[in-house]
Amino acid sequence: MNETRRDRDAEGRAHNARPRDGLGRPMPYGTPGVARQPEGIVRTPRETLAEAQRLLDEGMPFHAHEVFEDAWKSGPEGERELWRGLAQLAVGLTHAARGNITGGPRLLRRGAGALAPFAEAAPYGISIAGLSSWAQELADRVESGPTVDAAAEAPRLRG
Repeated sequence: MNETRRDRDAEGRAHNARPRDGLGRPMPYGTPGVARQPEGIVRTPRETLAEAQRLLDEGMPFHAHEVFEDAWKSGPEGERELWRGLAQLAVGLTHAARGNITGGPRLLRRGAGALAPFAEAAPYGISIAGLSSWAQELADRVESGPTVDAAAEAPRLRG
């Protein structure tokens, strides 16, 4: 019998322990990768935005998405779509930087749509209008084929 062994976390859940690059792509075991973003961290909205902006500026939108995902899972019910939309923008940028000309634009537009209900309130100083414009412009460009540099395309989260 040929059993495939899976990486497991301390609780026995499946967990891929392969190193990853700055765009979250798995690399071969033993290859030095980028440090993973710790999961399950509860941050204030200000801390979430600061950490995600740092990661975006460093060209690591996949890791920024994980920060937003923590906020989405731990934040108040009324803000979950806000954080989920921001996570989708980060994943859209990840896919665009990986050369995915279908998934990148789709996620960028989905994220912008999720943020639309928050446009007037601009919670935590988030530039909803600016992010929506950035996402649409980048989605249009990526659909025409060019792979983008994640750090060079990093959006400004706050106005």
